[in-house]
Amino acid sequence: MIIVYLFFGASGSLFCIGEKTISLGGAASWNSIETRSGVAEADKVRSRPVLVLSAAANRGTTRPTQAGQGGIPLDLSLSFDEGNPGLFKDSAAHYRILVSPVLEAVDYSYARTGTGAALFSTANNSGALAKPGSLRAPLVIEPQSRAALFAPDSRLGDFTLEFWLYPLNMENGEQVLSWLSSLPHQGKSGGVDYAFQRIICTAIKNRLQWTFTDFFASPDRGAYLNLNITGSLPVVPKTWSHHLLRFDSATGMVEYLVNGKTEAIEYANSTGHEGGEVYAPVAGQGGAFALGGNFMGLMDEFKIHGGWVANPAIEKYQRQGGRVETRAIDLGRDSGGVIKVDAAGGRTSSAGMRVRGEFQENGRFRFADDAEMQFFIRAADNPYQWDNAPWQVFTPGQNISGNIRGRYVQIAVDFYPSADGESSPYLEELRITYMPQEPPLPPANLTVVALDGAVQLRWKTSPNANTAGYLVYYGAARDEYFGEEAALGASPIDVGKRNTIVIEGLKNGTLYYFRLAAYDRRNPGSAPSFHAGEFSREVRARPLEGLSAVSMTAE
Repeated sequence: MIIVYLFFGASGSLFCIGEKTISLGGAASWNSIETRSGVAEADKVRSRPVLVLSAAANRGTTRPTQAGQGGIPLDLSLSFDEGNPGLFKDSAAHYRILVSPVLEAVDYSYARTGTGAALFSTANNSGALAKPGSLRAPLVIEPQSRAALFAPDSRLGDFTLEFWLYPLNMENGEQVLSWLSSLPHQGKSGGVDYAFQRIICTAIKNRLQWTFTDFFASPDRGAYLNLNITGSLPVVPKTWSHHLLRFDSATGMVEYLVNGKTEAIEYANSTGHEGGEVYAPVAGQGGAFALGGNFMGLMDEFKIHGGWVANPAIEKYQRQGGRVETRAIDLGRDSGGVIKVDAAGGRTSSAGMRVRGEFQENGRFRFADDAEMQFFIRAADNPYQWDNAPWQVFTPGQNISGNIRGRYVQIAVDFYPSADGESSPYLEELRITYMPQEPPLPPANLTVVALDGAVQLRWKTSPNANTAGYLVYYGAARDEYFGEEAALGASPIDVGKRNTIVIEGLKNGTLYYFRLAAYDRRNPGSAPSFHAGEFSREVRARPLEGLSAVSMTAE
């Protein structure tokens, strides 16, 4: 059901008397929106919910590098959008997620992408989960499927690991993530010994350092390579940054990127640079990832991909934008056309943990950073047939040109992000102002003359230019016009566009009452319908045998 607020005449309309307004959004909510693509509701931008581009729509990290190239398999995906840490899950279903009571969740107003993020709020991790031989961590990720890249004894090919990070302090020793497993090897006594295999991502001098211990193995697994890779620029506290580490199995290149830019490159091969024998990653036994060990801050969109992600999409909002379309809004059978549509909205962007907004009413919703909205409208008499009703662009607050007439209207809005993809336009309210097409005024000076078995009616024509004719209502009781005996038919009689008529076939001696109403036409064509106005005054007359010109006074 479409929720609308109708305001008639003097309810604040400034265009002219008789306007009506339908409000969408604002106090009326956005239940009138029928389709949304890349657009969501947000309730902390303004005091009432607004429509804004959805950051969740851009969480697909990979883009094709060539036309026709498909996406890269997703091995692990933690969106943190579930709202409750106990409900965090891997949408790829390859890993089991274990959380401790010290892990918290935040909503979309603090998240980088989607509707939530993970909050690691304590540095000592008291009460955090612990794996044997590992640092304590609030969140543990264990492979639960042989399809997982890090399943026990798996040899990995190309892979990419990425996440968004919002550190509070970025102090030395803060551990963002780690991987720990047991790596079997031949012992000196002929038995099997185990060594710890590790991947650790730690804050060192405000940079992230990746340390790989016994993770890259020679083709025969006879030797293992240790590797360190460190970012070149500081990670700024209290600011979201995107971190991506990827491995190329053809060259052994390990590349670390921050916010889409290369920070460091190392080679996991026999020479330490391009051209040597590649040491490929091997997952040990009983391994698990630990997130947030001794880290304070937020993390969002932790993912592992089964391939080399060449073009990470790190913008908050997808470049192609989004679109909404309303349902068919019923203006009523008496609609005379849309006059204008007002809009209230603006632009929003996140700065730190605050949502900053820029508000305006009407006009061209285009902002300095190239975020913008474009508005469309169309009208039809049938809510299910829009083939012959093309969309027309309009500017909010300006009178709509063209023929936007019909009982039903639809509005569409395209949302486009800023040039850098970091801010979005938002829409708070739409107000459709239209003019109901009022029926013609009743005819004036109605008089009646009694005749023998008939009456003659005369009147002045209605002043309305859209008058298409008149209906004669008659009956044998006051205010009850259900007569049937007239030669021209039952009440009401359509007498067309004239101002005098003789009604024959009436019973002599019966007192008849008459009123007239002017009408215009609706749905011209195969099935026109009357749109009658108010009644004229009532007149009465009694036909009598032998009468020819006995005039009766109207009341």
